[in-house]
Amino acid sequence: MSLNDTPSGRRVMIGFFGRRNAGKSSIINAFTNQKLSIVSNIKGTTTDPVYKSMELLPMGPITVVDTPGFDDEGELGLLRIEKCKEVMRRVDVAILVIDGTVGASKEDGALFNELVMRKLPIIIAINKIDVGTNKSQEQLLEELGDFAEIAKIVLVSALSNEGIYSLRETVAHLLDVTDKEIISLLPSFVKTGDVVVLVVPIDASAPKGRLILPQQQVIRECLEKGAIALVCKDSELDQMLSKTSCAPKLVVTDSQVFDFVSKLVPQSVPLTSFSILFAKAKGSLEWQLVGAKALDLLEDGDKVLIAEGCTHHRQCADIGTVKIPRWIESYTGKKIDFDTSSGNDFPDSMALTKYKLVIHCGGCTLNAREMQYRVNECIRNNVPITNYGMLIAKVNGILDRAIASVERE
Repeated sequence: MSLNDTPSGRRVMIGFFGRRNAGKSSIINAFTNQKLSIVSNIKGTTTDPVYKSMELLPMGPITVVDTPGFDDEGELGLLRIEKCKEVMRRVDVAILVIDGTVGASKEDGALFNELVMRKLPIIIAINKIDVGTNKSQEQLLEELGDFAEIAKIVLVSALSNEGIYSLRETVAHLLDVTDKEIISLLPSFVKTGDVVVLVVPIDASAPKGRLILPQQQVIRECLEKGAIALVCKDSELDQMLSKTSCAPKLVVTDSQVFDFVSKLVPQSVPLTSFSILFAKAKGSLEWQLVGAKALDLLEDGDKVLIAEGCTHHRQCADIGTVKIPRWIESYTGKKIDFDTSSGNDFPDSMALTKYKLVIHCGGCTLNAREMQYRVNECIRNNVPITNYGMLIAKVNGILDRAIASVERE
């Protein structure tokens, strides 16, 4: 699969971590054979995480992330370290870069423990082995101690490219061993030749001239599976169903028109939404179903967070800031206090505890690790979490039908 075939939420993400001036940026440039990151001898040159998507053999489509030094100092330094920890939430493999001229430090140890705590596959790249040092390679390896029992270790030189090919191969092998097969968005009961109807409203919030990412991905999976994808607007659904000679095997709709579509699609035909398909594919369907039912427990004055994985211009009929709050208050009859977050911003544990419910978008731009992190943080803090599709199905009284349509195997 090429880079063009792979949405950002499904690309392998490789993060480079370490102290300032350990050579993270230089190794990234050598690893990718491109000048992606600025390199200098000044400590703290990389001040914010830098993301770059590319295709790199033998791994295929990847995103590499250069991070600030984990030993940064001062008030700004602490903020940069927090940004570094944010990156750890979403990477699939962590490469800890250690300066071979000085060996492992206590900061390297703290960083290593942080990566282990997050259950990340770890590779230690001992850099600058081309530079003269009083320590032999054997001594450097011996100094790593417990590191060597958990992580893969590669000796490299960003300057001479020594060991860079080995680093690439180690990453590829580690991904091959640890990476799980991507779960299909479509339920397994959809087979080659089956008809799948996709309902795509074209309204003020629809992007001009294109489909949004969830719609694109489901259409692509229909094509890969050999299913027949029929796409129509909600206003054309009745006409399409009447002209289709065989009943659809599945109808997938934009959540915002769930109520309208459910009245047209026969009960015998499975019906669900794009965001519910994403919840199942990213492994959080069960917990988000529990979260949807927590809607019945809301009281006046409760705080609810509406979170999105992407950022976009808010419009007058925005689903997150306008429609969902309106639907919730109409359904519950309660006056709710709503907050919003978007992009990489998501509340930490302390901030999460003030919410009675988190309602998340489908997370099409987030990889599975980041989405699981958000769900797990809510679970850990006893905060129910659901997503747009389940919430809208709940307020329209069709939640059981929407869930049964993706659980039926």
